[in-house]
Amino acid sequence: MEQVKNGKVEIDEAIEKLRHLPFEDLGFACVDHHRQIRRGFPEVIYCPGKTPEQIVRIFESLASRGNNVLATRAEPEVFEALAEKNKFPQARYEKLAKAIVLEQKDLAASKSVLPIVTAGTSDLPVAYEAKVTAEIMGQRTELISDVGVAGLHRLFNHLPKLQNANVIIVVAGMEGALASVLGGMVSCPVIAVPTSIGYGASFGGLSALLTMLNSCASGVTVVNIDNGFSAAVTATLINRKIENSHEV
Repeated sequence: MEQVKNGKVEIDEAIEKLRHLPFEDLGFACVDHHRQIRRGFPEVIYCPGKTPEQIVRIFESLASRGNNVLATRAEPEVFEALAEKNKFPQARYEKLAKAIVLEQKDLAASKSVLPIVTAGTSDLPVAYEAKVTAEIMGQRTELISDVGVAGLHRLFNHLPKLQNANVIIVVAGMEGALASVLGGMVSCPVIAVPTSIGYGASFGGLSALLTMLNSCASGVTVVNIDNGFSAAVTATLINRKIENSHEV
């Protein structure tokens, strides 16, 4: 509306843009362009189960609105298919996170830093998914890796900064005890992410999930196994609310 008022956009062009504002029907997918208005960040593409061609079409639809675009759990061939189009040269592939990132819009960076803590280095892929997700939503992050309970003294060096955080993401596999330990040391919410890392009795992350759900430390909230994305979105929403309340 401001662009129409200022004469930068013709009325017919504005009507065409508004026509697809709620959602755009691609035949195989309905792209939710209204999510940016409702939630403060655009729809994210979950790649498993979709063909590279479908992912590219959804990506192009989202990118055409000028927003930042994130595609999670993307295999390298999906990024290759997108790169062949040569429409978004600034798009990049985050190999460890298995994510495609396109940053078109500058976002105001969060005032506080979101710590993402891992128990071991094997948990890094899930942690990087959380990191990439939080950063494309405007969060400043710090990754604190390999500080699990097998050598808990490694965690203590980071306690001052962790105790100043608004919210913390903790990523752990095996027995998943790190979330409970950290939950008893800080005064902010802890979002625990169980990972599927571990030997047979870990049951693909179920052991860590149950440990985190049964945490004796209050204030620990748990997302699904390997779901770094959801943890980052939740942490971002919490951090935004806290920072916005301080501005009022």
